Amino acid sequence: MPPTGTCYLSTVGRRSGEPRRVEVWYVIVDEQIVLTGTPGARHWLANLREHADAVLQLRVPDRDLAVKAEEVTDRGKRRRVAQEAWRLQPWYAEQPFSIEDWVANSPMVVLTSTRAGGSQDRTPPDDG
Repeated sequence: MPPTGTCYLSTVGRRSGEPRRVEVWYVIVDEQIVLTGTPGARHWLANLREHADAVLQLRVPDRDLAVKAEEVTDRGKRRRVAQEAWRLQPWYAEQPFSIEDWVANSPMVVLTSTRAGGSQDRTPPDDG
């Protein structure tokens, strides 16, 4: 899995109870998948606060991963995530936000696999 990139996240709507799917950035920090973004409110984060179980749809490798989300609230860890995001994805550092803005106001969740074996490959098996 690349250290950063985009993926799809399927959540359950906090009010509607309906499935919701959004494209979101991830970074790998301390061997954990962390969803983050520039400072501001996000519907996907509000959905995860209500229903922590979700499905992460990766592109590389092509697979679905059942996950449980845990919001990153520790300021030290938030700082570490922000610094790694800036290092891995220079576009973040080019935005009009400081590291302090990121620590205080960016969405950040760690995703942990909830399936035994961790994933389901969506690519068909090679028959030959």
